[in-house]
Amino acid sequence: QVQLRESGGGVVQSGGSLRLSCVLSMWRTSEFDMDWHREAPGKGREFVAGINYRDKSLRYADSVKGRFTISKDDALSTVYLSMDNLKPEDTGRYYCNPRFTGYWGPGTQVTVSS
Repeated sequence: QVQLRESGGGVVQSGGSLRLSCVLSMWRTSEFDMDWHREAPGKGREFVAGINYRDKSLRYADSVKGRFTISKDDALSTVYLSMDNLKPEDTGRYYCNPRFTGYWGPGTQVTVSS
């Protein structure tokens, strides 16, 4: 059964940086489009960034463009989300997801203090 495990979250001050990782087990990141989503308290889950497995094209939510970078290492079946210039509104639980599947990991918490 496919498993996803996110890590790298933490508490940072506004303007700080974090790098999240997501390890995909049993499936390969070279065979799936991969997305990062986040969920803030009292809000629904929202798309943050995505990378296509065929051409490695990238997509970002407008709110994170220019600050976040999605990348992957297919040899490690790992997807990364580098986050710079973090803002308090980036606070939430971050999840990775093979696009169009119902599989989600437990997520990793990111808290940005002002």
